[in-house]
Amino acid sequence: MKITRREMLKAGTCGTGLWMAGAGLPRHAAAAATAKIPIGLGLWSVREECKKDLPAVLGAVGEMGYQGVELAHDDYGFDGPAWRKFLDKNGLKCCGMHTTLPKLEGDAFKRMVDFQQALDNRYLILAAVPKKNLESIQGMHDTAKLFDELAEKLRPHGMKIGYHCHGGDFQAVEGQIPWVVLGAESSPDVILQLDVGNCLEGGGDYLAMLTKFPGRAVTVHLKEHGAKPGGVLGEGMVQWNEVFRICETAGGTQWYIVEDETRKGPEALDAVRRCLESLRKMGK
Repeated sequence: MKITRREMLKAGTCGTGLWMAGAGLPRHAAAAATAKIPIGLGLWSVREECKKDLPAVLGAVGEMGYQGVELAHDDYGFDGPAWRKFLDKNGLKCCGMHTTLPKLEGDAFKRMVDFQQALDNRYLILAAVPKKNLESIQGMHDTAKLFDELAEKLRPHGMKIGYHCHGGDFQAVEGQIPWVVLGAESSPDVILQLDVGNCLEGGGDYLAMLTKFPGRAVTVHLKEHGAKPGGVLGEGMVQWNEVFRICETAGGTQWYIVEDETRKGPEALDAVRRCLESLRKMGK
């Protein structure tokens, strides 16, 4: 059954941003210093509702107070201009899109770029690479080279490529951490999109990983870890104040992106609303 906009809005409340200035930050963090880092929602968090009624979901997300959305693989049957109308209507920006390698190859590359330009999106993030790419040091080096090649292809279009981490990226292979190798071997133009919850799940040190590659945490996934059942962002073990401190100084972060991916239906919308409320209480 198609969900109505009224039902969607029950899950959302209006949110307002607070502004603050920063001083004495590194040059690569200047943008983050002049205004508060905006908060977007990873639409993967509400993917089932997006399939039912994308315009209603975007309306609810805008009403909650989110400033942007990150698309998650799927266009839900709408082209770029239609997406742009939905976003503009609800005061939202596109703060990225997760995609797959085949969609950046051959003829698919131009279609992807055209779609992103319609949305005025600058950030394309690979949500995964073939598993074999991270199972050896050589594979990691080859993956870094692949990202550099994609960065070169996207540069003329004003776009950047990035990689979204998963737990396995922080487990040693041949004595080295895949995430660290990828960061060290790839161009500074490649975004290292740390997912805080995924990093912790894989046994990684999320604060060290954010600090290790200055200026490359352009977008960061804010996902909780260790919360009790039903808990949301801010109710687990993540040291969020430290995450924000790094992002707003060395990280060069342009967007915080909330992800709470384990719930379905209206419960998912309620969870992301609560996540945003928690961030507002933290001064974000």
